[in-house]
Amino acid sequence: MQEKEYPIPEGSLYYTFRKGQNGENTVCITRYQGLAGEVNIPEQIEDLPVTVIARKAFLSKKNLRKVTVPVGVKEIEDWAFAYCDGLESVALPDQPIVFGKSLFLECTKLRKIFVGEKGEGVAALLAAAVTTAQVPYLLDISAAGSREWLEKWDARMMVILRSPDQEGYSRQVLCGEEDYGSTDQNAYESRQRKRKVRLLLLRLLYPDGLRAEYRQEMETYLREHTKGCPGEETWQVVFEEFGEDRLYYRLFAELGCVTAENIELLLSDIGEMYPEMKAYLIRYKEENIGSSDFFAGLEL
Repeated sequence: MQEKEYPIPEGSLYYTFRKGQNGENTVCITRYQGLAGEVNIPEQIEDLPVTVIARKAFLSKKNLRKVTVPVGVKEIEDWAFAYCDGLESVALPDQPIVFGKSLFLECTKLRKIFVGEKGEGVAALLAAAVTTAQVPYLLDISAAGSREWLEKWDARMMVILRSPDQEGYSRQVLCGEEDYGSTDQNAYESRQRKRKVRLLLLRLLYPDGLRAEYRQEMETYLREHTKGCPGEETWQVVFEEFGEDRLYYRLFAELGCVTAENIELLLSDIGEMYPEMKAYLIRYKEENIGSSDFFAGLEL
């Protein structure tokens, strides 16, 4: 069936007609062309409901940062948003949707998948489930945020945390650099630790339902990978990826990752890059590290 064009700001959606379960006509979005950073897919086109987003419809749209999927969409097919490496957030209706495979493959900046009125915590955990944790079965929008769903999320997180850093390295070597990047083992293991750190920090930011024993293990791991440790991945993730996000660097400090031994090194790394982060750590030093040193001196 020949595609038709539906103009939107800074681009066009292309569509065809499909038959619904009851034989009614519906609209399928087949592809998008344009330079828009934000796309709001319409609920209806030609007075017919939009019910399907087709396979590869938004594949590799580099400018795309935000997508809103309307009420009425019942299916999103394989690779619909794959390789959209600028995509940051997706809004879905809170209703049953059939999802294809690898919807958000290589969407490395995806931070939120909003579902109806469910909050930012659920949105962040949903996005991490299909990116960092790589578990598509957690893209279950009806269950997202429930106790059972959080338990499954945490179970996957702990499997990743407890897995050896070198796990999967031999497969990378066999596949070669062109498929997985550098075959340097130290670099590979550091990437694995950063993946763990991202998951742990995120879960601690949204800790509803988190078991106390998990929290203790997570916090210990993060402190063991701060600045000045043999592996500094906790600091590297916070500094390189969340230097402008107060939630992350405040959590970093509250976890005990800022110490008398590493504070000057942290401030030196920041330099002039993140003034708000630097100001926060200077205040933290004055209010916590500095005061403890002062009273320690009195005891002498």
